[in-house]
Amino acid sequence: MTQSVTSLNIAILTVSDTRTPDTDTSGNYLADAITQAGHTLQDRALVKDDIYKQRAVVSDWIARDDIHAVISTGGTGFTGRDSTPEALSVLFDKNVDGFGELFRQLSYEEIGTSTIQSRAIAGFANRTVIFCLPGSTGACKTGWTRIIQSQLDASFKPCNFVGHLTGTM
Repeated sequence: MTQSVTSLNIAILTVSDTRTPDTDTSGNYLADAITQAGHTLQDRALVKDDIYKQRAVVSDWIARDDIHAVISTGGTGFTGRDSTPEALSVLFDKNVDGFGELFRQLSYEEIGTSTIQSRAIAGFANRTVIFCLPGSTGACKTGWTRIIQSQLDASFKPCNFVGHLTGTM
């Protein structure tokens, strides 16, 4: 018996003081990747690296019944304005500690010790999973292809997040 794809509704948040919708290569990559995987791009936003603007957008998304997952890109480094972990982690009901650990392990294979400057995190809020990735397109590709895609695939075994997001667990 073949299992059908469970299409999830995903929102993408790009956090940047410099990117525009035309230059948002990371957000564009993620939008293409999620639709190619059979999911729906339910919403998308680009905000400045401001804690309260990020929180406002994501708070709205996690309150909606039509969004299962949020993927943010940008704001996870150490510059003065990087604030995504501080902005979004307070919204989490539960942390997904293994996400950041695994992301940095995989990223080490690609960029070496520079990966320690990534503060990639993930968590659940109101039955919505939130993944916070660095702003580079390469980091988004690593995060999507090597971690997130399989966790948003109902057929991935031994476990994935789909049942938690759709209430079928």
